Amino acid sequence: MSTTATETDRQFEQVMAECRAIFDKKLRDYGASWRMLRPQSLTDQLLIKARRIRSLEIKRESLVGEGIRPEFIALVNYGLVGVIQVERGFADTVDMGADEALALYDHYAAEALGLMQRKNHDYDEAWRQMRVSSYTDFILTKIERVKEIEDNGGRTAVSEGVVSNYMDIINYAVFGAIKLGGH
Repeated sequence: MSTTATETDRQFEQVMAECRAIFDKKLRDYGASWRMLRPQSLTDQLLIKARRIRSLEIKRESLVGEGIRPEFIALVNYGLVGVIQVERGFADTVDMGADEALALYDHYAAEALGLMQRKNHDYDEAWRQMRVSSYTDFILTKIERVKEIEDNGGRTAVSEGVVSNYMDIINYAVFGAIKLGGH
């Protein structure tokens, strides 16, 4: 493994730990209330976050006072919640405690890390030369793909499914958070 790849792993894990800490605190505040969200609602939540990032990138001003990096963190967490919801199905009530939610979060976060490592190997750290705004555009594209798949009842002819797109969204959002620093 190259020194750069090792640094990427460290940075990725550091951002993921930051995301997990926020996820854990929100679990303590709200419980796993997100279990009631259908996958389409989570996709729309991802859309809201990504559109806000794009808006802030273009306008270069936030009237709410929160910047772009926290939105990338939110994309990571909502992306992982989305994967959980696709894999487990949504519920009509909150049907899991914080420990189970964190275990699932950790499981899928580890899968996202593994995916990033494989792709990073094949793409030779290309993300480091990309602009943060490109991550935003790619995330928005992935969200549109997910919406199409959802609208088609989950059927695809040759394309990756919803979970693969969520995983890519998570990884692009981590790269955005790394590039924007602050951790």
